Amino acid sequence: QVRLVESGGGLVQPGGSLKLSCTASGNIAIHKIYDMGWYRQTPGKEREFVASITRGDTAEYAESVKGRFTITRDKSKRTVHLQMNSLKPEDSAVYFCCADDLNIILPPVDYWGEGTLVTVSS
Repeated sequence: QVRLVESGGGLVQPGGSLKLSCTASGNIAIHKIYDMGWYRQTPGKEREFVASITRGDTAEYAESVKGRFTITRDKSKRTVHLQMNSLKPEDSAVYFCCADDLNIILPPVDYWGEGTLVTVSS
């Protein structure tokens, strides 16, 4: 199994920045992970895709965050970061890290973290 642990959430003012991080740990299954990324969810709404990055560093973004968010993956390929700039109140959500052997955009996703809360408010 693979465990995903997120960090970096918190309260930030509109226009501010936050950086989320997620580290994967586990047994031999961790070596099969190809795609990692983030979804977010607000109360009463479905979980929505935010960004992903493959083992080869190909990144994809939701239209709503393009130009503001940047996803990166470290050399070990086990940690992924989400740099969030120019944050808006509508970016407030619980952000979930996820990982998959193929593609996190195609359900079902193999692994999920427990989530970290991001609140954008003045």
